[in-house]
Amino acid sequence: MRVFMIFLFPILLFSSSIINLPYSGFEVEHILLDGSRKKVFIQKSQPKECIDIAMSSQNFWSGDFASKNIDQKCKKEFITTKGIIQPINFNENIKTLGELEVLEFIKYKSSQDPDKYILVDSRPLSWYEDITIPTAISIPYDELEADEMFMDEYLLNLQKLGLKELQNGTFDFTNAKTLVLFCNGIWCVQSSRAMQKLIDIGYPQDKIMWYRGGISSWLSVGLPVIKNKNGKIR
Repeated sequence: MRVFMIFLFPILLFSSSIINLPYSGFEVEHILLDGSRKKVFIQKSQPKECIDIAMSSQNFWSGDFASKNIDQKCKKEFITTKGIIQPINFNENIKTLGELEVLEFIKYKSSQDPDKYILVDSRPLSWYEDITIPTAISIPYDELEADEMFMDEYLLNLQKLGLKELQNGTFDFTNAKTLVLFCNGIWCVQSSRAMQKLIDIGYPQDKIMWYRGGISSWLSVGLPVIKNKNGKIR
């Protein structure tokens, strides 16, 4: 029994540290569109007005999921009537992540070793300019398909992922980075389309992961986003 506990304790400790990431927070560096760098502290937002809200039927599940007595700072609202609801798994080879796993990926992988790991915002550039998850880079889903009119953008995006162009439209995947892709939410098809385009050119599926919840889920649990035009955090 003692031997079992010796092996179990590090696992429990590591699991606990992941769960605590949103509350303890950590600092990363985000590169803005103008090339400047900004320090961002990623931590769950807990306004004082929201801390003591009771988990009761009077406060929750009332119409818009929060009663009129709840402070506006404690509410998150999204347009959820557009798009196509996505399955929980894209396929059997690609892992679906939640917020804690994305936080772990940012803290221990993409921000520590960007040559091997990368967080990818698959939405159009204009949306990325508005808000994104700190440290994410923009690779729009519609720029991951070869187009004679936009070949420079296409090849540049694949270079960001660590690919080397070979002959006849093929690529060397030796240094392909491990990716986490996301878009707006569980109804958003843009990250799904991006993953399919990568699969179509032969990208190793064991190096692709999917944050299905995207921006909406990230905001819904009080995690910060950054505006790429001015570096403002909210």
